[in-house]
Amino acid sequence: MSVSDRASILVVDDEPGLREMLAILFRREAYDVTVLPGFVSAREAIRNAPAPYGVVLTDLMMPDGSGLDVLSLAKARSEETEVIVMTAHSTVETAITAMKRGAYDFVTKPFATAELRALVHKAFEKSALIAENVRLRAQVDRQNPKDFLGHSQPMRKVLDLITRVAESRSTVLITGESGTGKERVARAVHDVSERKTKPFLVVNCGAIPEALVESELFGHERGAFTGAVSRKLGIFREADGGTVLLDEVGELPLSVQVKLLRVLQEKKVRGVGESNETAIDVRVLAATNRVVEDDVKTGKFRQDLYYRLNVIRIEVPPLRKRREDVNELAHHFLERCGREQNKALRGFSSDALRALDAYDFPGNVRELENIVERAVALGSGPQIALGDLPHEVSGSVAQPSPALVALPEAGCDLDAVLGEVERRLILQALERSGGVRTAAARTLGITLRSLRDRMRKLSLQRGDELLTPDSWKPES
Repeated sequence: MSVSDRASILVVDDEPGLREMLAILFRREAYDVTVLPGFVSAREAIRNAPAPYGVVLTDLMMPDGSGLDVLSLAKARSEETEVIVMTAHSTVETAITAMKRGAYDFVTKPFATAELRALVHKAFEKSALIAENVRLRAQVDRQNPKDFLGHSQPMRKVLDLITRVAESRSTVLITGESGTGKERVARAVHDVSERKTKPFLVVNCGAIPEALVESELFGHERGAFTGAVSRKLGIFREADGGTVLLDEVGELPLSVQVKLLRVLQEKKVRGVGESNETAIDVRVLAATNRVVEDDVKTGKFRQDLYYRLNVIRIEVPPLRKRREDVNELAHHFLERCGREQNKALRGFSSDALRALDAYDFPGNVRELENIVERAVALGSGPQIALGDLPHEVSGSVAQPSPALVALPEAGCDLDAVLGEVERRLILQALERSGGVRTAAARTLGITLRSLRDRMRKLSLQRGDELLTPDSWKPES
C-alpha cells in the first residue's frame, strides 16, 4: 500500500507506551502515522491537516478532553474519516454513544494487535468506499447540473465548459444576448464546484446607482457617508468562501472598475471609509450582453480588467441557434406554469409546436418562458393551441406560397409543382436549422427517415454531401 493522504492514521492517547507501540505497528504497514497525547493537540491537528485523516484511533478518557469530542471533530472535517474509539473502561452506554456519533468501532484495552490491525484495514476499506461514492456523486452532479436544460450541440458544448471550469478558481466571463440564461450558467458553475454549499450572490451592476456601487460591492464603515447609519459588509465579504456573479459587468463605472481590479488581484477588500483591508476567498463570475471588446476600444471598459475577467469565457448561444431545445424548454415551462396556475394541461398541439419551432425568439429563453406563461393563463383547452400563442409566434408557421397553389389558365404539371414546393420548404428548414437534419425534420413535422427519402427523391443529396440552395442541382 502506498502512503497517501487517505492512508494516514492519527493516534490520540495519553499513554506514551501505547502511542509508540501503535506508531511502530502501523508504520510497518506503510501507513503515515501521527501520534498525539490528548484532545487539545488532536483538535488542532484535525483542523489544520492538509487533508483529512483516513482513520483516527482515539482513547475515550483523556486528561484534557474526551475521545467522543475527537470523534465529532474528525467526522465534521470529513465524512470519509473513520474513527475507532479505545478505552480501558468499556460500558454498553459509552459504546452506544460512540456508535451513534459515527464511530466505526469500539475496542477495549488491552486488545490483540492482530485484531486491531484487521479492524483498521476494514475501516480504510469503508473510508475508500465512501470517498468513491462522494466522487461519483460529484461526477453525476457535474454532468447534470441542477435545473440545467438543453441537449442541443451548442448547449452540450456549454455544459462541457461548465464541468471543466467548475473546480478552477479562475474568473469566468459569460457572454450572450439578453434572455439566453447567463445567470443560470453561472449558477451551474457554482452548483458543480466545491463551493456549492457556500453562498452564491448576484449583483446587477447596471441596476445600482453609481454612487452606491462601491458600497454594495465592498461595503462601508458606519458614518462613511450620509445615510451610512450602520456598517455594511458588501457582496464580496458576504459571499466569502462562495461565488459572486457580477451581472451586466459592462455597466460598472470606470472608478469602480479600478477598485474591482485590485480586489481580483490582491484578494482583499477595503470598504468605503475603512482603514484596513480584509482578505477574502471568492470565485468571481461576470456576465454581460455587451460586446466588451468594443467597450475596451472606446474606453468604456478598462483593458486590464477585461483581461482579468476574461480568463475563461463561456458564450451562451441564442435560442435561434439551439432550436432543438425549444420543445424541451417549452414543456418545462408549461409544467411549471401549469402547477403555479393550478391548471392541468396535456402539452402543445402540433400546430403550436411547429409555430414555436419556426419562431426566432429575439428575447431568447426568457421570451419563450413569458410566451408559455401567457398561453397557460389565457388558454381554455386541455392543451396549448396555436391560437393561445401571440400573433407574432402563431404567424411564424410557414404557409404555402399562393403563386405555387394558384392554378394557371393553361393548367400545370401537378407533380412538378408539388415537388418544387416540397423542395423549397426542405431547403428552408435545413437552412433555418443550420444543416441539422433532425431539427429540420421536426420543423417540417416529418421523421428523419422521411426527410432523407424526400431529399434523395428530390436530388438534394449526393452521397453524404448536402447541396445548399445556391449549389442545388440534380445529380448528373
